[in-house]
Amino acid sequence: MDERCKSFDFNDCNNMCELHLATRREHPEDFNATQGSVYFDADEDTPLYSLTNSPLNSNRSCKMLLDAGYRSSGIYTINPEGFGNGGLRVYCDMETDGGGWIVFQRRQDGSVDFYRNWDEYQSGFGDLSGEFWLGNENLVTLTSDDSQGTWELRVDLGDWAGNTAWAKYADFQISPGEYSLNIGQYDASSTAGDSLAFSRGHPFSTKDNDNDALGSYSCAQSRHGAWWFGGCSHSNLNGEYYPDEHAAANEKGVHWRHWKGRSYSLKTSQMKLRAMLQ
Repeated sequence: MDERCKSFDFNDCNNMCELHLATRREHPEDFNATQGSVYFDADEDTPLYSLTNSPLNSNRSCKMLLDAGYRSSGIYTINPEGFGNGGLRVYCDMETDGGGWIVFQRRQDGSVDFYRNWDEYQSGFGDLSGEFWLGNENLVTLTSDDSQGTWELRVDLGDWAGNTAWAKYADFQISPGEYSLNIGQYDASSTAGDSLAFSRGHPFSTKDNDNDALGSYSCAQSRHGAWWFGGCSHSNLNGEYYPDEHAAANEKGVHWRHWKGRSYSLKTSQMKLRAMLQ
């Protein structure tokens, strides 16, 4: 009954796996439920009936999973270079702007405290199904994977009236060490405005590791968040979560200046990256 759920038979005569053309509801006696019964082998002469590797083991990004037929957004394990046999658990957005996005930041309800220290932002925190930060070290490893080509960055924003906006950038990469933000050209068709240009090239700052350009003044402490602060910023999506847009002072809160101004704290934000395979 669910189009996403398929079942199949093995035909002894032609040694082929065939999809059922009937549903369990119509012919319950014909169905034998066996979970995980997907057939893989190394026979390259039968590519239509078997696969040489499991897609969930061989795909290195959400984009590769999408291309392999996975259409539902959710939590997956991908296996990029540098993550060993265990891979990396990520949330894949398979719907927005063509799908294939690895979500690495989400704010939606204030349930997770984002006023964290350097080590926590380094390793990541939160819940992949809710609010989270994937981890700066993971972002370095992901965006250093040359086999994926370059990466693009997309930012999705939502206000308290149900309006949404987005911004997209080419050539996204996080540098090792101080986790500096490297972004290329801003997509002129974006609707949120370019509030990351001011952060381009700046290192990451947290409340206990001040790397901004203002000397002893700490933007991370002042803004109760962590970001690529210059002096200080035109955005900070890791700022303090307020219960409505009016609770934030200038440049505080979940902030994206070129969409809602300096003193508006957003309801939702997502930051995501997608491989641009060459």
